[in-house]
Amino acid sequence: MANSLVSIQIIPKTKNGEDTIPFVDRAIEVIQQSGVKYQVNPLETTMEGELSELMSIIERMNEAVMKMGCISIISQVKICYKPEGITMDGLTEKYRP
Repeated sequence: MANSLVSIQIIPKTKNGEDTIPFVDRAIEVIQQSGVKYQVNPLETTMEGELSELMSIIERMNEAVMKMGCISIISQVKICYKPEGITMDGLTEKYRP
């Protein structure tokens, strides 16, 4: 079972004020390619897995977005770490009809 939930919001700064959505889309592609369970939400994406793996994904996300030509990136990260295990479904099931 996964020991962490990590939510990430990537805020790219572009050279000429370009639309940032393609940069965010690229960051989400990195998550998709990783194979971890994830959920895209309007303002952030949450991943489920082992903390070290999720942090590595965040590093790859930043690298991929920088390769697109950003001059800097702010990554806002929230981490819920529970060594005995945690899941997105377990945290949110009581809110589902």
